[in-house]
Amino acid sequence: MTDFLPEAVLKGLEDARKAAQRRSSRLCVHDGDDVYRILRFWDGGFAMEAENAPNLRGHVELYDGARHLYQCLVYTSREEDGERIYEFKWHAPVSDRPAADFVRESDEPVALITRD
Repeated sequence: MTDFLPEAVLKGLEDARKAAQRRSSRLCVHDGDDVYRILRFWDGGFAMEAENAPNLRGHVELYDGARHLYQCLVYTSREEDGERIYEFKWHAPVSDRPAADFVRESDEPVALITRD
């Protein structure tokens, strides 16, 4: 079907798809004080828009809005279809509580119930 559409229509459809993808993604990369939007994210890496993407290498932080998700070590691998693809050398999830030096029991109470 795309063989019969004019070039201008195909370009308009592609631009609309990219704009919707940018709006729907809350994921972003923090590289020091700089913040960049992520278009796609998967287990082995992520993709950003090629025209605005820097040549990232090294330690970066991944956020979902204001929530800190991962600490990552990344490198630029390639550019394809208007996206710059980054791959992880390693990425580790960020914990929302401090590390414990003991085994936490799964049946431990989460709150104290008092008598009135």
